[in-house]
Amino acid sequence: MEKRLNIGVLVSGSGSNLQSIIDHRESGLLDVNIRVVISNNPDAYALERSKKHEIPSVVIRHSDFRDREDFDRKVIEVLKDYAVELVVLSGFMRVITPAFLHAFPMKIMNIHPALLPAFPGVHAQQRAVEYGVKFSGCTVHFVDEGVDTGPIIIQSVVPVYDDDTEESLAARILKEEHRIYPRAIQFYAEGRIGVTGRKVRIRDSDRTCESALHNPPLAGF
Repeated sequence: MEKRLNIGVLVSGSGSNLQSIIDHRESGLLDVNIRVVISNNPDAYALERSKKHEIPSVVIRHSDFRDREDFDRKVIEVLKDYAVELVVLSGFMRVITPAFLHAFPMKIMNIHPALLPAFPGVHAQQRAVEYGVKFSGCTVHFVDEGVDTGPIIIQSVVPVYDDDTEESLAARILKEEHRIYPRAIQFYAEGRIGVTGRKVRIRDSDRTCESALHNPPLAGF
């Protein structure tokens, strides 16, 4: 039997992307061992999800530490104890320090509800609606020292409609998050990801259809 990739998932809230990762693993589409779920929030519903699926979980309250570096050092210690090879951020509401990045270089993934580099940071869906973009989406990327600035692994595009609200757009994007995050992790598990500078290349990946998207549609123009 081939060795499965050991991942650790960091959460702060409901953990819907964690659930998608669990579901893909249990369906046989994702070749990973979820070794541990770590939360800085003891009330995060994601912890209930991990308990239901008998995944070890650890609560590390950031308020118990003097600064971000001390908190991150404790998280790193736990991840190492569980032999984690890839760190997956799933709604983890903490800024990663350089110490964390040095411990797991190009081994930390995050998902963001926008087509980066557009709308990094918080309230991305609200800002997309307010700006009037015609397309938005989500991005899985490696984490670096910037805010949502790391090399991009995979993206999904959704239309933005005239009557969209932050909530309706966020719901449409979330469905795509649940699809592309497990896929990005599987690419990593298969050893197919290469990074050169800012560019991530996926070995043996199919070429995306070259037809363009239009919103509103051209309607035969």
